[in-house]
Amino acid sequence: MPQKKKRQPTNEPDVKHKGWFYFNVGLRTINALLLVGISFLIIGGALVAGIGAGYFAYLVEDTQTPTKKEMQKTLGEFSETSKLVYADNSNISTIRSDLSRTAVKSDQISDLLKKAIIATEDEYFNEHNGVVPKSVVRALLSEATGFGGGGGGSTLTQQLVKQQVLTNETTFKRKANEILLAMEVEKYFSKDEIVTMYLNVSPFGRNNKGQNIAGVQKAAKGIFGKDASEVNLAQAAFIAGLPQSPIVYSPYDNSGQLKENLSAGLKRKDYVLFSMYRNHDITKKEYDAAVKYDLTKDFLQRETQDNSNHDFLYYTVLGEAQEIIAENMRQADKVSDKEYKKEKVKNNYLEKAANELVSGGYTVKSTIDKDIYKAMQDAVAEYGYMLDGTDTGTVQVGNIMMDNKTGRVLGFVGGRDFNDNQYNHAFDGARPAGSSIKPILVYGPAIDQGILGTETRISDFEREWVGSDDLDEDDPNNSKGKPIVNSTNSGTNTFLTTREALNVSSNIAAVNVFDKLKSEKGETFAYDEYLKKMNYHATNQWAYEGAALGPNDVSTMEQTNGFQTLANGGVYEEGYIIESITDSEGNVVYQHKNKPVQVFSKATASIMNDLMRGILDAGITSNFKYTVSGLNWYLGQGDWVGKTGSSDEYRDSWLIVSTPAITLSSWSGVADNTLKNDSDASKRTGQYMAYLANRIYMANPDVFGVEERFQLDSSVKGYDVATVTGTEAGKVTVNKKQQTIPVATTQSLYAKGKPAEASFNFGIGGTEENYQTYWETIFGKEEEKKKETEKSKTGNTSSSGSSDASDSSNTSDSSEGNSGASSDSSNTEEETPSSDAADDDEKTAAAETDKDDPAAEKDNENKADEKQDKAEEK
Repeated sequence: MPQKKKRQPTNEPDVKHKGWFYFNVGLRTINALLLVGISFLIIGGALVAGIGAGYFAYLVEDTQTPTKKEMQKTLGEFSETSKLVYADNSNISTIRSDLSRTAVKSDQISDLLKKAIIATEDEYFNEHNGVVPKSVVRALLSEATGFGGGGGGSTLTQQLVKQQVLTNETTFKRKANEILLAMEVEKYFSKDEIVTMYLNVSPFGRNNKGQNIAGVQKAAKGIFGKDASEVNLAQAAFIAGLPQSPIVYSPYDNSGQLKENLSAGLKRKDYVLFSMYRNHDITKKEYDAAVKYDLTKDFLQRETQDNSNHDFLYYTVLGEAQEIIAENMRQADKVSDKEYKKEKVKNNYLEKAANELVSGGYTVKSTIDKDIYKAMQDAVAEYGYMLDGTDTGTVQVGNIMMDNKTGRVLGFVGGRDFNDNQYNHAFDGARPAGSSIKPILVYGPAIDQGILGTETRISDFEREWVGSDDLDEDDPNNSKGKPIVNSTNSGTNTFLTTREALNVSSNIAAVNVFDKLKSEKGETFAYDEYLKKMNYHATNQWAYEGAALGPNDVSTMEQTNGFQTLANGGVYEEGYIIESITDSEGNVVYQHKNKPVQVFSKATASIMNDLMRGILDAGITSNFKYTVSGLNWYLGQGDWVGKTGSSDEYRDSWLIVSTPAITLSSWSGVADNTLKNDSDASKRTGQYMAYLANRIYMANPDVFGVEERFQLDSSVKGYDVATVTGTEAGKVTVNKKQQTIPVATTQSLYAKGKPAEASFNFGIGGTEENYQTYWETIFGKEEEKKKETEKSKTGNTSSSGSSDASDSSNTSDSSEGNSGASSDSSNTEEETPSSDAADDDEKTAAAETDKDDPAAEKDNENKADEKQDKAEEK
């Protein structure tokens, strides 16, 4: 038999065994790596835990753990009294604690309220020992890695500690102390005691009197008119939703009026109900019924609060202090300007600031002069009736008195009677500025840019609005094609000087100047370079042609500050009412710092004051200077400057006056826009302001600086210009005939630039036809004057040369001749309109030229000599 061949040995492993080998190796490797990884995790976790525990211990090493008695006292304390004081440190008032709690016992609080607050704010409340461990770990990791803020998810116990024991500081050290103390609280007090304390001290928004409230008893009473033990499920849920953001969710505004939009609070209520249902505190049936329940019918209607010892001053100073503290808090938290502008974010900080002021033991020092403020309140109470028209009802008023050098508000009037109307018309209101905006928006910038001199001629001929093609024809801001009107006419059909235009407050002239300013410097130039620097509110309407007449709303404070800037050499000092804020230990937490801004040049400011002195002296638009001089001769000797303004239908009446020391402003108007005022509103405003100023003078005569005078700055340039044109003297071509401009000159003041050369189109605004009319009037009058002079000379020669006539005849002839000349002259004057440019200038140039200017005095003497020569010739 053939033998089988033996299989030859090979070094290649079997494929099946080879795969299994590699699998075993891989498995062992993974197992080893897992063991190493787990070991590292255990070691790392222990290390992290150790580091975290050590870091936590480091953060709280200085914290003294209070005893139960100390803790009970601290958690039960509500506040340390803060106060508001006058500039002399005398007391205005202690800050009323709307957050003074009416503490109630546990059995006086509905279980529904307890369950609602726990389900919403701390669902693990009954399980933890003051903190939720995962929140602590998250905070530690956040601090260790540098990501996040080291907190979040605070328990009810932590919130209680934060409110009553710690500050609002946001450092992790404070958070660590909060955790430590929360655990101490849990050791000393039962869960029911803790939730009862929380419900007794937490803020719950506002009540129907506009007061800030805290504690569930105050909340139930102030919102629903019930005790905390009597609220139903929907009411309990609404109250429990308030602490997260009391002001936002509150159904009332700060006057106690129900908000128009209650959706935020009602949505929050539904969220609380769902949390209770999710937490098994209520059934599905109870949840559905409570969600459908019409809660709005249960809200109390507004009630007037007892404001004894509290008036406009209290709430104004307190409100400003609240803004300052809130700003300090948000800066400490490094919250951006953009984020802070969000309503919810800002309201949260304002709410914290209010709580801090109520309970922090602060002293808020105001700028208010006690005697001046009292005098102003006495004046409005006694003389406010002067502002009322026949059919206007009670006309409201807002006044501010400001120190020009610093911006300090020395006193103010918020309204006629705080008990009748709590709206602060001095600081909170904004109304159309009317012509009071012209020095700030139109003439000041134009003079500052060298576009105008004091004797520059501006067209007051009839004209229409240019309007804008960018606006719809039906847009109320587009008046294209409609006539511009002055207060009493549609134009005087002549060219007014800058002085005259301001004295009569010509609307047409103001628009012509504003158009010129915009065409040369840009649409938004006046706002960007001037109003913005004085903190006037931003709106694109400042660029509109009609802005020159003041349709834009401004506050009394804005206008006061605008005129303060002009009275202070063009330097803006932001108006302020809080000098400083100190804490309970005397540490200064806020000190006002002046930040002057040079808005107008010194030259411009001094020229504007010179022009506005003429406005009050002329008395055309206001009787203030006349009335105040009649009341108090010494006060009337002050160097008063100012401007008036009125809105459509005279609903708003403005008068802002200044001396070198102070600026005193007044807005008055009808609160009901369906009512109209009458054209005497400006007169009544001037009369009221005179009585107001006199009452202040009796309280503090030195504040007005009666002896001080506005002076033209040394940089002001005075140029002799032709009276009839406001330009250089010279020749012009009229009707193809070259003629010499009348020789009479006057001085024109410039802050920048200089008068233009003589030309046919010499002024600002106006059409070719307007200039033609004006020139024909001017040269026509010159011809009449020549004829009068010739007639007078002829008459005198004939009379004196009649040697054959008897004495009686001579006397008769001479008399007739003079009579004829006198009659002709008289007729000429009567037939010439009072607005005629040449006559106006001859009558007013001397009176309107700065009394302190030697060149002007010399000019006046020359004019007097010319008039004497003419009289002798006649």
